[in-house]
Amino acid sequence: MLLSRHQVLGRRERDPGRLERSAYLLLSRIDTQGPMSIGQLAEAFGLDASTVNRQTAALLRCGLAERVADPDGGMARKLRITAEGGRRLAADREANRSCLARVIADWSPEEVGELEDVLVRLNRSAEALEGRYWPRAEDDGAPAAGHPAPLRESAPRAT
Repeated sequence: MLLSRHQVLGRRERDPGRLERSAYLLLSRIDTQGPMSIGQLAEAFGLDASTVNRQTAALLRCGLAERVADPDGGMARKLRITAEGGRRLAADREANRSCLARVIADWSPEEVGELEDVLVRLNRSAEALEGRYWPRAEDDGAPAAGHPAPLRESAPRAT
């Protein structure tokens, strides 16, 4: 909770134009998975479709997402992230990484690796309990424990 509060407070102080939490989460999912319908987003987050409809309406009004025909030929229209949505999402991700980097600036590479391993385990355990897995890029092409492998954005460390 402290880390989240640290990021939220830093977000408001430095840039009031940062994405709202719901916008960040929805755009992240669409960015990772590709165009999604309101129903797919509602299912992915375990939310009521009316809630997701309100949140996606805000994305559409701000030009962060757009409605497109289903690329797979389905009947439902899907939401796709726009260039502006991608730019804002990338900027927010970088600000979040920067905030975390300041928090762990004096940690050793081993300590950072330990944190990463425990957070991956924590996330996977929470996902397993909910039955909702976040899509991730594959490290070695083999999903772990029946669901996608974690995304490693830093260079692999020696173990």
